Amino acid sequence: MKQAMIGQVLEDELLNKVTKPTRYTGGEYNQVKKDWANVDTTMVFAFPDVYEVGMSHLGLRILYHLINDQESMLMERVFAPWTDMEEEMRKRDLPLFSLESRRPLKEFDVVGFTLQYEMSYTNILNMLDLAQIPLLSQDRADDDPLVIAGGPCAVNPEPLADFLDLVILGEGEEILPILLKKIGNFKKEMAGSKEAAPGRRQTLLRQLSQLPGVYVPSMYQAHYDDGGHYKGLEKLDGSAPDRICKQVIQDFDQAYFPTQSMVPFMGVVHDRVMLEVLRGCSRACRFCQAGTIYRPVRERSAETLQRQADELIRQTGYDEIALTSLSTADHTCIEPLVKALLQAHEEKRVGLSLPSLRVDAFSVNLAREVQKVRKTGLTFAPEAGTQRLRDVINKGVTEEDLMETIEKAFQGGWHTIKLYFMMGLPTEEEEDLEGIARLAEKVAYMGSDIFRSKGIRKNIKVTISLSSFVPKPQTPFQWEAQNSIAQLEEKQQFLKKRIRDRRITYNWHDAKVSFIEAVMAKGDRRLAKVLLKAWEKGARFDGWTEHFRYDRWVEAFQETEIDPAYYAYRNIEYNEPLPWDHLDYGVDRSYLVREHKKAMEAALTQDCRHHSCSACGVCPSLGISVDLRGGDHGQNSDRL
Repeated sequence: MKQAMIGQVLEDELLNKVTKPTRYTGGEYNQVKKDWANVDTTMVFAFPDVYEVGMSHLGLRILYHLINDQESMLMERVFAPWTDMEEEMRKRDLPLFSLESRRPLKEFDVVGFTLQYEMSYTNILNMLDLAQIPLLSQDRADDDPLVIAGGPCAVNPEPLADFLDLVILGEGEEILPILLKKIGNFKKEMAGSKEAAPGRRQTLLRQLSQLPGVYVPSMYQAHYDDGGHYKGLEKLDGSAPDRICKQVIQDFDQAYFPTQSMVPFMGVVHDRVMLEVLRGCSRACRFCQAGTIYRPVRERSAETLQRQADELIRQTGYDEIALTSLSTADHTCIEPLVKALLQAHEEKRVGLSLPSLRVDAFSVNLAREVQKVRKTGLTFAPEAGTQRLRDVINKGVTEEDLMETIEKAFQGGWHTIKLYFMMGLPTEEEEDLEGIARLAEKVAYMGSDIFRSKGIRKNIKVTISLSSFVPKPQTPFQWEAQNSIAQLEEKQQFLKKRIRDRRITYNWHDAKVSFIEAVMAKGDRRLAKVLLKAWEKGARFDGWTEHFRYDRWVEAFQETEIDPAYYAYRNIEYNEPLPWDHLDYGVDRSYLVREHKKAMEAALTQDCRHHSCSACGVCPSLGISVDLRGGDHGQNSDRL
């Protein structure tokens, strides 16, 4: 179906039949629409969730403008259609299309998925099917788009290997323009040849596999022993690299960042200017995958961030700036930066938000500055209920730190506190769960006492959000087993019965969802059959409570004769081959082993920014080092 027909059907027949029709219209302020006749390479950024989630993604905002700023290439967007839109599209055999040109995805050179969450994998299959692109890479013809992927879940893309033509490792700003340029040059070479070369798709993939950070799964074959244990990958092409190394930005302060941003017609999850103040984290929490794969820490200078903020506010009209990173308060110049931004935009009443706060007094002082414009609640993440378990995960936070921080928050006028905890962590005991309830009650009583002493009647609200531990690749806990669904649900109910205080709200995550997440996070190529079967049974939007159906997954595992417990519930030996061993994120395996052993001893590892090097291997491996832009600014005695 041609783009003109797609547009006509969309406007005449579909938009009045679906919820939130602006998910599918495009045309937002600051959208970029380029002429296809004037570019060599076309790519559509495919976000495997709904519009309002995808449009909040900073990676999309960066890559969209980065690629469209290149004269020889373009990038458009597509998001997972909600179930009502999918139904209408299938009725009419309407192919999935991009927002900008309304062209079918099948007409693009590249369809690029971002892998943000394991529970979105079935959406990837659904989007490919709606686009009328063969699901399996081996079934695609030379004229089909290259289906590529990147993002945090690319740390182990093996469950998706059969569906992907190539995977990008590391930071897309580095590799994506080079990749698209290479594809454009190849197209021109083929156009100049007298005859259409058979097998040109494989020729192109072979060439692309030579680029740093590019992994072509079809050039490798997985092997398993008679017991079904993964034994490693065999190269099917001698030119394929033995290991693929992630690509990183060397000078983050000078790295590309768009000074314009699309302004959606509808509300999205993060509807504000987003400034990435730093990338990476060296606090070394042992459960945290992001803390490993985004190393080393690299900051943007306060001057650069102020320039970007000024231009983005001018270009968008937003009234809020989010300072985003894994740990924003760790920026060495964060305090003067916050004051400068608030002062610069005070007349326009532009507010600031900090998505992540440390458990220390410095963060509360920072929040007091930030929330002068508009006051919200404060969120902290102790993660565990006892000091022993916090030391196991290397959280580096004491109960004294937590209570002093929250006391300062209550004294500052906050009455709503949210605490994030994780259950099912390695070595967890009932005492650790009891500690969660005890801490929450202690916080609630402290708040009531403080406001009562001031003669203020205030309803204290303490919210506990409890997630389930999921062992992730490239972390010290990658060898650990997950608690069973029954164990997790028993622990959830234990806390539900234990917490009786009306001031405390208790939320928890579905243990069955966490189980499937763990299976996909640690899985190998055999899981492609499971994904395909689950999707055929109707699985999509599995990260949405109202759409997740565990029975579909149970049936998919049964019918493919694959035991999910093998991936989620099994402790792995240090010397056992792992499905992601060939993907190099710069962190030495020996470091992860050392950290796992230290966890079992509840021994701490200090932050390498302010203490000695922890010998994780990232800096020498990637030829880069920690890059702090604030000098001694922000170093405060209250900081951890």
